[in-house]
Amino acid sequence: MEECVFCQIIAGTRGADIVLQDGAVVVFRDIHPHAPVHLLVVPRKHIRSINDLTEEDRGVVAAMVMKAREAAKAMSVDRSGYRLQFNVERGAGQVIFHLHLHLTGGWRG
Repeated sequence: MEECVFCQIIAGTRGADIVLQDGAVVVFRDIHPHAPVHLLVVPRKHIRSINDLTEEDRGVVAAMVMKAREAAKAMSVDRSGYRLQFNVERGAGQVIFHLHLHLTGGWRG
């Protein structure tokens, strides 16, 4: 997966503004943000999209959601509100084909 941008970020061969990480998930700022806070929550394991999840990957999605929750708190949007979104396949806006979850928030209410 050396041509995958997110795999390169995870491997440390491509720069990113990393906010949080653990053994399963890396969270970094989107380089083209669509909100005051726009983070990408990415599993270390390369999975092409939601459509490519297997039974063994159930824990990956749970880890992503829990890390997103932690990131929302770290970015101080946990109380004001935030959105979590998966884009699945090109027709829905998926551009990088490595599973990822968008966390957006920080708008004034």
